[in-house]
Amino acid sequence: MPPAVVLVTGVSRWLGGALAAELAADPAIERVIGVDTVPPSPAMLRRLGRTEFVRADIRNPLIGKVIAAASVDTVVHMNISSTPAGSGGRAPMKELNVIGTMQLLAACQRAPSVRRLVLKSTSAVYGASSRDPAVFTENMQARQVPSGGFAKDSVDIEGYVRSFARRRPDVDIAVLRFTNFIGPRIDSLLTGFLRMPLVPTALGYDARVQLLHEDDALGVLTRATTGDFTGTVNVGGEGTLLLSQVIRRLGHLELPLPYPALGSVGRLSRRFGFVDYSPEQMRFLNFGRVVDTARLRSEFGFTPRYTTAAALADYARTVAPVVDPSTVRSVTGGLRSLVGAVGDAAGAVERRLRPVPPPPGLRAVRDA
Repeated sequence: MPPAVVLVTGVSRWLGGALAAELAADPAIERVIGVDTVPPSPAMLRRLGRTEFVRADIRNPLIGKVIAAASVDTVVHMNISSTPAGSGGRAPMKELNVIGTMQLLAACQRAPSVRRLVLKSTSAVYGASSRDPAVFTENMQARQVPSGGFAKDSVDIEGYVRSFARRRPDVDIAVLRFTNFIGPRIDSLLTGFLRMPLVPTALGYDARVQLLHEDDALGVLTRATTGDFTGTVNVGGEGTLLLSQVIRRLGHLELPLPYPALGSVGRLSRRFGFVDYSPEQMRFLNFGRVVDTARLRSEFGFTPRYTTAAALADYARTVAPVVDPSTVRSVTGGLRSLVGAVGDAAGAVERRLRPVPPPPGLRAVRDA
């Protein structure tokens, strides 16, 4: 049975607005209410269609009046910030993410009309460290618990949602742990990082990256809102790429730096507003993170249209390359061949210079 009245938080961002527009186009849904602290852009406002925009702050208890007055039965919580710069600093970001979620859940708890809650979470709750498994399943926990930033906020938010589930067992809850978004229209931490012509990376590291196309993210959110899945599910595209491959395929240049120098670059980048190169983001770019998506296909019932490689290729259409990617591939291939030839030559020289062992009888006399 489709929902009757849906409330979507964070509709001024691309993904939240796109979800509200998708739901508003469904005639089976009576009302769609979009909530955010700032109004959507004129283009997004036109796209929202019959969505009713309410300028409200989820940190304010008044959000409860909005839910009660409209008899909202389904809440989709997407107003979770991943960048301190976009929220005015780390303190306002934490307040929006954590305090805002607490107020929203309190409002849902008091509203008897609420029957379903969808949380846009992140695979960042698994952390990123050298001790991580090859693939994270939904039942696993972080080997190194995130100590701050967006990942720590997301861990706290999921904890509050579990507490809410115990207080309101009658509410169906779906927690969606998304991998990194990418696409021509969405703006994320990773897309901001990859837009840099000269991409600083950690010397000696080459992280595995799993991507999710923006259209697949929208499809998963729509299905979670209108469907009946309950529980936690990892959401990501098929396959992985190394960070170095990602940079080369975009036609950008990699700048490997020692880890201490990379920290200085991150601090300067955040100070001048270039890229939010936080310590948490740096750990991900060092170690990477890959999640298992078997549950997404079998239980949730969704198969992403784009693989990781295809999602990157679609994003690459909007990025101006510094050098032609084919040139990068040919130069890289030539360097690898050269390194291989040098290694083979060095091995041959070593074998020629290796001392010849004495005959067995002579070795026995020496040993005596």
